[in-house]
Amino acid sequence: MKFFQRILSALLALALMLTACIALADTPKPIEALTDEEVPEPLKGQHHYLLLCVDQWNKPMGNTDGMVLVTLDTRQHRVMLTSFIRDALVQRPDGHIGRINYIAKNYSPEELCSVISRHIGVKVEKYILFNFSQIQSIINYLSGVDITIDDSEATYLTRYAIPKDSTKPRIRGAGTYHFNGHSAVIYMRIRKASGRGDFMRTQRVRTVLSTLAQQCREITEADARKLVDAVLENSSRTNMNVDDMVNAMTQAFGLRTCTMEELRIPPDDAVQPIQYAGMAAQQVDWTACRQEMANYLENSFLVLDETEDYEESIDDLDMSVDW
Repeated sequence: MKFFQRILSALLALALMLTACIALADTPKPIEALTDEEVPEPLKGQHHYLLLCVDQWNKPMGNTDGMVLVTLDTRQHRVMLTSFIRDALVQRPDGHIGRINYIAKNYSPEELCSVISRHIGVKVEKYILFNFSQIQSIINYLSGVDITIDDSEATYLTRYAIPKDSTKPRIRGAGTYHFNGHSAVIYMRIRKASGRGDFMRTQRVRTVLSTLAQQCREITEADARKLVDAVLENSSRTNMNVDDMVNAMTQAFGLRTCTMEELRIPPDDAVQPIQYAGMAAQQVDWTACRQEMANYLENSFLVLDETEDYEESIDDLDMSVDW
């Protein structure tokens, strides 16, 4: 009898220990986000566009595992890409804590824009939502993309069994290959290669976007107008109308020779992995992220002329489109 009592006591003690660990894991630090009124207006000449990709091939909505903020600075002649870790914990629209990649699906893309604005201190209002198939189509429209991969990525891609003709030449190890739309999407989704999981995944997304931008340096105005059509035809949802799209393309066209700048939110010193609600997540110091974002947007070694109002020079471009 005493033996069974000891066993029962040990099991109860173990259960209490596990419960305590789970409770500890499920109690993240309070998140300090701004109110909508505290979010400042964009800096003069800066225009922010949120590109979202859902974790689905054909469905129009899902978890937004791909989140990149494109900032076009027509005053300081800069193009900036800011990617967000998909499992970062944020303050949801209802005031509770949750993962950032669930916001658009459970609330709306507009609410995700608001959440991102309050957490990074940058007013983000315009977005475009894609699924994997649509991203694939846009990359194919641009005739594919050249990507340099390491041995770990090469091994993953060949084991994933991407079609042999989806890269040129066929992948046989580390090197630079020309990826078609499908294989480029698979590359951007890689997590279990080269280490660091989702942190490297966001880097791969920025790599593809910046490389595509480099390939568009010699684009003509006519080609730019066709690209607007391709993006509009291959998006699931957006709050940008035709005029918004033309304005964005005009800005991008005027900045097509810029060196692409990149940032990941959160940076290494502002994040800590935790378990939350039974899932892996990232506890983020959003106050530090807001400071990092402000420094990023306000300062750059790549600025050509901080006093020049570059807006005036792009206004002369004729990007009118007949729809």
